[in-house]
Amino acid sequence: MNNPLMLDGRKVAQSVKDDLKEKINDLKEWGIIPKLATILVGDDPASATYVKMKSNTCHKIGMESERILLPEETTTDELLDVIQELNEDETVHGILLQHPVPSHINERQAFDAITLEKDVDGVTSHGFGATTFQLGAYPCCTPAAILQVIDYYNLNIEGKHAVVIGRSPILGKPVSMMLLNRNATVTISHSKTEDLSDVVKQADIVVAAVGQPKFVKGEWLKEGAIVLDAGYNPGNIGDADYETCYAKSSAITPVPGGIGPVTISMLLKHTVQAAIKQSEALVTH
Repeated sequence: MNNPLMLDGRKVAQSVKDDLKEKINDLKEWGIIPKLATILVGDDPASATYVKMKSNTCHKIGMESERILLPEETTTDELLDVIQELNEDETVHGILLQHPVPSHINERQAFDAITLEKDVDGVTSHGFGATTFQLGAYPCCTPAAILQVIDYYNLNIEGKHAVVIGRSPILGKPVSMMLLNRNATVTISHSKTEDLSDVVKQADIVVAAVGQPKFVKGEWLKEGAIVLDAGYNPGNIGDADYETCYAKSSAITPVPGGIGPVTISMLLKHTVQAAIKQSEALVTH
């Protein structure tokens, strides 16, 4: 059909980081260096890699990163104590608890212990509510990345029908609310939705966030739909079947190199924003 627009996440992420470098330099003139604290419980190798990658990206743009590595046998109460120390540490501006934590820990309780001002990964229940009501909280980073890609490429979503496939508390649900707040008409669907292909065929915008490789098929798409693939499965495979979806879409994110790189840049953006807000709060008090 057409020649779809490739939504290049690496380019979007670089534009975010270039903007952040200027803000970080401005903060440094006031003696403030934005710092992200990451907590890793246990020794899951994939999680360890993610934490290291986030730390390295912080340093590349002039931020500080503090990595807290806790043993597998850490209790919920011990983890809550660590989070509370970070909440009270004025040199720490953002806190990230790497998911998943060991099964014996109450993950929701741990997430919700992070103070809203430092919840730069958008994982608290309070943060989800505040994002939904547009009260200035930091949204989850992958939904924020999807909106950042939409803005960078000036994609028109107002009045359009967006179908979100997935309902996780850190992706499907928040991105649905964020699109709704941008005046899209939103349908939330998932792997159990009956006649899912017929639902997707009505979409001007498809957000693939179901966590299953090549789940969304090209024949499901309306001609000229925009495909935003937030999936990342083993083998660098997205939730959309890229080849068949490419042929039907007007714009599409690749995997890798689509939403993924932007997600990390949004974590940094939220941390810098948190550093600015917290420094302003200190000055006023």
